[in-house]
Amino acid sequence: MIRPPVGAGAAFSEAGDGDVRNDPTARGGLSRRLGIATEWATLRQVHGAHVVEAVGPGPQGEADAIWTTRNGLPVGVFTADCFGVVLHADDAVGVAHAGWRGARSGVVSRLAAVMSEAGHAPRRAMVGPGIRACCFEVGLEVAEHFPGAQTTTTWGTLSVDLPAVIVTQLGGLDVDVIEGCTRHEDRFFSHRRDGTRQRQTALGWIP
Repeated sequence: MIRPPVGAGAAFSEAGDGDVRNDPTARGGLSRRLGIATEWATLRQVHGAHVVEAVGPGPQGEADAIWTTRNGLPVGVFTADCFGVVLHADDAVGVAHAGWRGARSGVVSRLAAVMSEAGHAPRRAMVGPGIRACCFEVGLEVAEHFPGAQTTTTWGTLSVDLPAVIVTQLGGLDVDVIEGCTRHEDRFFSHRRDGTRQRQTALGWIP
């Protein structure tokens, strides 16, 4: 488990924490270690930019970003190469699921805008582990959406620096980017590496 700076209500799980999407025991164990509720508000993720507000735990429908003002309610997304992004306001928290499709559609900036429009402007953000530019091989049909973030993999093929895209979309916020590449580091689940259906989580709550 990765915990951002002290005082932040956020956590990013690792493979050693278990498959927290599909295994209730793993989810409960992680919750107890964090000292948060074992019932989370979650989404059926569709790689888009829809944002929902959660007022209670459980599935919240199709979306790729979720936020809440309810104390004691963890909100989370599940990832295996995409990036989980946690946004904190003074009295609210949001989490977005951002792969290249989510980055293309602006899901992170959309989450920040929705929270701001509701009177809960985010103050800081945390970008969790995901597939880094070193391993994110893409074709021109993907890279053309990110002209300022094109780079190469460690083996010399076309790549995109998705964390840089996300940070740009969070312009003006204090952003912490957690190191770690899901594809080449065994401590993470990675669909790109081995086709796994197991997932880690990005969690946010109001501390």
